[in-house]
Amino acid sequence: MDLHLVDATYELFRAHFSPRPPVYGRDRVLLSGVSGLVEQLLVLLRDEGATHVGCATDQVIRSFRNDLYPGYKTDAGVPPELLAQFPVAEEAIEALGLVLWAMVEFEADDAIAAAAVRFADQPGVDRVVVCTPDKDMAQLVRGGKVVLWDRRRQVVYDDEGVRAKWGVPPASIPDWLALVGDAADGFPGLPGWGAKSAAAVLAMYGSLEGIPERPTAWEVPGLRGAVTLSATLRQQWGDALLYRDLARLRTAADGVPIPQPTPDDLRWRGAPRDRWVAFCDRWGLGRLRDRPHRWQDEG
Repeated sequence: MDLHLVDATYELFRAHFSPRPPVYGRDRVLLSGVSGLVEQLLVLLRDEGATHVGCATDQVIRSFRNDLYPGYKTDAGVPPELLAQFPVAEEAIEALGLVLWAMVEFEADDAIAAAAVRFADQPGVDRVVVCTPDKDMAQLVRGGKVVLWDRRRQVVYDDEGVRAKWGVPPASIPDWLALVGDAADGFPGLPGWGAKSAAAVLAMYGSLEGIPERPTAWEVPGLRGAVTLSATLRQQWGDALLYRDLARLRTAADGVPIPQPTPDDLRWRGAPRDRWVAFCDRWGLGRLRDRPHRWQDEG
């Protein structure tokens, strides 16, 4: 079986900011994000044949990473009408009969990481498919066993694909992000280090610790400015380690709560009709009432 792990926060944001006409629910509550998320989940289940699915959300945008670095992403600047859709989206996921991991202390990415690590090598799992284009998640890729799937572009990144896209192996993604930064997550990286220079150095040395202290010892073909890059790295070594720690995904070993012990706990058995219809009626989403293609009471 393939196990699909969905970054529902990404899907919610993407749908909310879609150029399509807005979707309003009861009392003119804006629910474009929820509606789009549901549609994408139904496509995954119906058209793409997913059978075992887990969905993760950021129930609270802030996480333990904000304690590590004050500049880390928060809900500042997120439209209140989008924030208001999070609990509705989580209700929709469960009403569809899907497994939900709503993160509070950790992030949705951590939940997906924990699930990927837990289930990848369990009996019956052929492949874990991480459904997001987020480069942070590329660190989870393992050969062809755990892959990253950009559904919008219909591109699957295995180990070779990650190397071709970002220039480093999956295990080096946190180190690469530490050097180049991640604007979406709010940390800047190191001055002067760009995507290409960071990839070239890490492709050779693998990790921050593997980079020789003396730039004269660097053996990176075609690299320019090694002296300056090395000086910046040594001067801001503590920052680099901090940024890598921010980029490193956490798993159950770090306390990420994933209560399901086996992949079969993620099997989708159809939408519970009464619960789904009640959800649609409560939020005024009648257009979605009959969209599920399979109901639990119909086997």
